[in-house]
Amino acid sequence: MEKAFLSGNEAVAFGAYEAGMQVACAYPGTPSTEILEAIAEFPEIDAQWSVNEKVAYEVALGAAVGGVRSLYACKHVGLNVAMDPLMTSSYTGINAGFVIVVCDDPGMHSSQNEQDTRWVSLYSKMPMLEPSSPSEAKEHVARAFDISEEFDTPVIVRMTTRISHTKEDMVLGKRVEKETAPLSYDEKKYVMIPAFARKRHVVVEERLGKLKDFAETTDLNEITINDKSVGFLTSSIPYHYLKEEYPDASYLKLGFSYPFCDDKIREFADSVDKLVVVEELDPFFETHLAAMGLEFETKDATFQTGELTPDVMKDVVEGKKRPAPAAVAKRPPRLCPGCPHWFSFATLKKHNIYVAGDIGCYTLASLPPTSAMHTCVCMGAGVTFNEGLRKAHPNEKILGVVGDSTFVHSGVTGLINAAYNGSKGVIMIVDNSITAMTGGQQNPATGLTIRNERTKLLDLEALCKSCGADNVDVIDPTNRKEFDALVEKRVTEDALSVIIAKHPCKLIK
Repeated sequence: MEKAFLSGNEAVAFGAYEAGMQVACAYPGTPSTEILEAIAEFPEIDAQWSVNEKVAYEVALGAAVGGVRSLYACKHVGLNVAMDPLMTSSYTGINAGFVIVVCDDPGMHSSQNEQDTRWVSLYSKMPMLEPSSPSEAKEHVARAFDISEEFDTPVIVRMTTRISHTKEDMVLGKRVEKETAPLSYDEKKYVMIPAFARKRHVVVEERLGKLKDFAETTDLNEITINDKSVGFLTSSIPYHYLKEEYPDASYLKLGFSYPFCDDKIREFADSVDKLVVVEELDPFFETHLAAMGLEFETKDATFQTGELTPDVMKDVVEGKKRPAPAAVAKRPPRLCPGCPHWFSFATLKKHNIYVAGDIGCYTLASLPPTSAMHTCVCMGAGVTFNEGLRKAHPNEKILGVVGDSTFVHSGVTGLINAAYNGSKGVIMIVDNSITAMTGGQQNPATGLTIRNERTKLLDLEALCKSCGADNVDVIDPTNRKEFDALVEKRVTEDALSVIIAKHPCKLIK
């Protein structure tokens, strides 16, 4: 029997490998990045960093429709980028197992918002599994492939940062090889024009009914009756925190958290004196139980934000407010010593330029001592916000900043839009030749694949010219005098310009 000490993300990779998964796609994003990195260690699997989450979803879904088990992994905000194909894939179904692994980030350790992805299962009408530990992550991913094929649907496996990055001993299994299913020539299932989609919607509703029946009987939803004075309905990592604090209580642990198992929930509620719902972030279970007309207790609203931790579980159960954070000395994150972004943002600050920023390690330039970034909303918005801001203040010195990987992800469409609509201004691509913030992943502009194999290199300068930029300059920002002069010149011109500030990340080995 082979054992390994794996993180939740590594466990997902092993679970998918053992289940015979053949294609996996993702775009890096904490806390999900290590899933694809671990999968890439298996030569039997076709693994890729895609240019963005929508592309990753579509490639993986296409492989599943083509007939091989496939997986798509992302962080919660990455799933937003893939929502267009996700919603319609609920209608098309699959031809071989398709699993969506999404990692939420309660507490926003490395994210711009704190959304609770469980709601996606509700409005996409896709089943959702919620492992409570790394070993369950490995088991649930394998079972998700089976559920996907049994019910002809993508299946969502929802992780959180704590499960993704916690490590646990677990037993490894052998890979089960799966034969490729033949191509399905079924346009009424896979071509979603209105006439076909209306009929597929009926299929989705019928499938949801069958999944509700499955939710009532699956052992993924587990009732444990001990002391009946209190019973906890919970899921994910809070289950283990509660078990530490209340080892003798009764539990309904929801590993298959959507569709809801109403009969099992009523059975559990009737078997305990007091029902307490404990869940991280939004009142997802709470809202449903209220609609069922059940009486229960739950956390104070102050716990709907931030991560639940073992030290606050008694306060959560007793309905108390979240205690004020302890007064400790804080050390804000900052750019690395020697990072080329220091030079870029120091110049922008010197010229008192309003900077539309983007998602990357360079977002740290918004903090002291640099304090030279003034907006940051989502991937690609450094380019599009620049255009929008200039519509409101055409005579102000405004500039958009985006990283090399982020420009390929979704910044390029904004540049095309600016050129097409005759907009002016300056976009600065801070090109450090790596996807740095998530640990140093490759992207099309590095010319290397996820396995560090040479591939076609995307020429950013040629790309920006072909998008319609009037001027494209490639310059090393550490050449401060020349860089300073170039920025001063471009921000005062009536033109659409791109400055590629190119200098490799100090952490590239």
